[in-house]
Amino acid sequence: MVHSVYILKNTKNQVYIGSSNDVDKRVSRHNTGQGAEFTKRNKDFKLVYQEKYPTLIDARKREKQIKGWRREKKENLIKFGKPIVDKNKKV
Repeated sequence: MVHSVYILKNTKNQVYIGSSNDVDKRVSRHNTGQGAEFTKRNKDFKLVYQEKYPTLIDARKREKQIKGWRREKKENLIKFGKPIVDKNKKV
């Protein structure tokens, strides 16, 4: 089973990062108030980025990594498929 890390963005330019083995279903749940607390309060999210992994553990590790990044690095990942590399920090 394939697991994904995904990034959602809404009309307020808010970003949400999560992981799932069924991204389409998960996005739908977020937008109907059945997802995380953040997405319950802030709806109308669209999928803007996705990475696929062979295991849930790998996907969760990547999710945690991306969640720890600055906004600029997340935006670069969304735009170009790669983060801005900070040479003073580990990615």
